[in-house]
Amino acid sequence: MGLTAKERMAIERHSMAEQPAGFRNRNFEEVPYGYTPDEAVAEAQRCLSCKNRPCVSGCPVEVPIPEFIALVTEKRFTEAARLIKTKNVLPAVCGRVCPQETQCEAVCIQGKKDKTQAVAIGNLERFAADFERENNPMEAPEVQDKNGLKVAIIGSGPSGLTVAGDLIRFGYEVTIYEAFHRGGGVLVYGIPEFRLPKKVVETEIKALEDTGVTIHYNSVIGRLYTVDDLFKRLGFSAVFIGVGAGLPIFLDIPGMNLNGVFSANEYLTRSNLMKSYLFPQYKTPVIVGKGVAVIGGGNVAMDSARTAIRLGAEKVTIVYRRAREQMPARAAEVHHAEEEGIEFRLLSSPVEIFRNDQGWVTGMKCQRYELGEPDESGRRRPVPIENSFFEFDCDLVVVSIGGKANPLITRTTPDMEVNKWGYIVTDPWGRTSKRSVYAGGDIVTGAATVISSMGAGRRAAKAIHEDLTKENDETFTPDWW
Repeated sequence: MGLTAKERMAIERHSMAEQPAGFRNRNFEEVPYGYTPDEAVAEAQRCLSCKNRPCVSGCPVEVPIPEFIALVTEKRFTEAARLIKTKNVLPAVCGRVCPQETQCEAVCIQGKKDKTQAVAIGNLERFAADFERENNPMEAPEVQDKNGLKVAIIGSGPSGLTVAGDLIRFGYEVTIYEAFHRGGGVLVYGIPEFRLPKKVVETEIKALEDTGVTIHYNSVIGRLYTVDDLFKRLGFSAVFIGVGAGLPIFLDIPGMNLNGVFSANEYLTRSNLMKSYLFPQYKTPVIVGKGVAVIGGGNVAMDSARTAIRLGAEKVTIVYRRAREQMPARAAEVHHAEEEGIEFRLLSSPVEIFRNDQGWVTGMKCQRYELGEPDESGRRRPVPIENSFFEFDCDLVVVSIGGKANPLITRTTPDMEVNKWGYIVTDPWGRTSKRSVYAGGDIVTGAATVISSMGAGRRAAKAIHEDLTKENDETFTPDWW
């Protein structure tokens, strides 16, 4: 006999065991160990299997959450993973890096009174995906016969991989063009190994390739080919642009051009994708500062700071101009950073970076702030406090205040509309102003989450399938799979 709803609600949420903070801050191994099978079953038993399924509505890719959790309770772990993959081609990734606490778990009935007691949907997704990868051969999804239509995808990040995974199942010939030498986009160059092991991303990309997706690496669209070339020279029927927004932003203050100032993009790419943390085994060097200052309060800032401490910095300081409760980083990432000994200087903003005679960073001057009235984002605006300056020593600065659209593709596609910030303009389904060209993810919205980019990819894949099928079959009625 199964548990009653009252009995399910009485079970406390199961946390994942983690590496001790004083040990993990000097290695790049993954921090949480993940659930054991018994822990996964115990956590899955907390699910109330709500009839209205609010968690599914909270998921940008509409994973059948109660159904996969029910399979976990029955110890049908591989089946659970394969059910998830009918909607999400990257379950092991999303189980690790998606902000479930603001999406599916935010609307979980178990967390209605206490949000920390929502069913651990992300942890269960991670467990199921890991179990399949470690215990069973990856099973390729069923695909339809080839329909003779070719789709090009620019970028192998979360949105591009999602489009590929959806369209390959419907008989399209799918080709991804990736600028780097490895696939995954921000999943491999932006997110550190201790949060998302590269083998996890590689396995999920390999599963896509096994279904028939072709990936061309070291292929920079806008240089190798233009978007028009993809149509006219290579015969593609549609093009999806999912290149992210990786052009860094710097502050307009004295000292931003000094030696020892990095964008978070470059700093993390050197460490993550180019494995400079293993120098000289890998030939990409990185500067290991004794005192590192990271400017910003998002997940990328936390990743940069936690990377710096692992590379051997004696002291790492995060400088953020708003208050702690306004930080856009996930609460878990802020908590992990604090556990690992990273200092936070909140309500503070740099005004100058100091240098020595050789042009290297030696320190930073900041101004203190206080919270004023709410701004257009709804958050209280940080207001500088007059004559409230302070200084501290540092020899490396990582700037993590966001990115903007790389103009390489848009400049070589002048008939495609962009907004005043350079982002591609689309309708809600990812259609751009240029016929048969679609876009999604950060190149449309600016910096966002992995799962929101995947949601954009799913919508664009639906639009591509509908539009191309209409062109070739006038009787077609979309079923919005």
